[in-house]
Amino acid sequence: MHAFTLSDALDRQRAAGTPWVELLSVPDLSFGLYVLPAGGVDAQSPHTEDEVYVVLAGRARFTAGAETVSCGPGDILFVPALVAHRFHDIEEELRIVVAFGPAESSRAEPGS
Repeated sequence: MHAFTLSDALDRQRAAGTPWVELLSVPDLSFGLYVLPAGGVDAQSPHTEDEVYVVLAGRARFTAGAETVSCGPGDILFVPALVAHRFHDIEEELRIVVAFGPAESSRAEPGS
């Protein structure tokens, strides 16, 4: 078993100095914490795996493909593999649990 606290995940994310920190990766699943500041820019590219976002804190808009929604604490967003998506108009720091199925980058072409 692996157990995680939000406090520990935030400490790991801050120590990494990046918005994203992976907390677990096994062949069929990976997940981590994604933190974006108010007014920040989400510079991610489409992924080769399906994704689920669970918004823990913060408020923003989220666009996936041609759809845009407002999101905040408790919202859950699903994005199929290869669909362009991003958070924008970030009003309050976003803290998001992100899960990939299968594990992030497991379907990526070698060297990409």
